[in-house]
Amino acid sequence: MKSIYVGNLPFSASEDEVRDLFANYGEVKEVRMISDRETGRPRGFGFVRMDPAEADSAIEALNGTDMGGRTLRINEAQDRKPGGGGGPRRN
Repeated sequence: MKSIYVGNLPFSASEDEVRDLFANYGEVKEVRMISDRETGRPRGFGFVRMDPAEADSAIEALNGTDMGGRTLRINEAQDRKPGGGGGPRRN
C-alpha cells in the first residue's frame, strides 16, 4: 500500500468526493481527511491509500489539477518525523 498526501483541498471537500476522484485510477483502500482537533473543522488536506502502481498513476494525473477552485498538491506521503512540538519553551 502507498499513502498519498492530498493538499490544498477545498474545506468543503468530503471523503466521498476525494474517493471518487482517486477511484478513476484504481481501488481506493482508505481516505482520511484531517480536521482541527479543537474546532473539528477541516484543515484542507488528507491522505489516500492505494496500491503502489495505481497510486503513482493518480499522483501523476491529479497533481496540479483543480478541485473546487483550488489547485491540488498531490504527492507520496512522507513518514512523520519524531518530535517537533508540544514541549515546553526554553528561553
